[in-house]
Amino acid sequence: MKYMNAKKILLPVSLLALVGIIGLTSASSAIAYQGDYTQKGPNCTAERHEAMEMAFENNDYNVWRDLMEGRGRVSHVITEENFAQFAEAHKLAEQGKYTEADAIRQELGLRTSNGKKVGAGFGQGVRNGQTTK
Repeated sequence: MKYMNAKKILLPVSLLALVGIIGLTSASSAIAYQGDYTQKGPNCTAERHEAMEMAFENNDYNVWRDLMEGRGRVSHVITEENFAQFAEAHKLAEQGKYTEADAIRQELGLRTSNGKKVGAGFGQGVRNGQTTK
């Protein structure tokens, strides 16, 4: 009888632990790429990566915007007007010039390779350029 009760408890607890482990693994892989030039984002495929590289190479904001589909804060920060700077930061990062790339990302208000969060909306009481304090 005790064995049956333990079995009834063990299965749900095991399933809950498995779901938790999968959730933590997914969350860490989704966060890793933000500002980290060595990591690929959660939606990265070979085809999408190639299309992104072409968008950066051709300085084509519209292609990049369509590929981003409004995903992430970067899609709200990067505009047609500042896309060339963003593309330059990408190019510098690919060349291993992370300090220079970070300087541009910081100027644009994006996370840098050291994980530093900059810009409006990162706990500074600013929302859409307006102070909320």
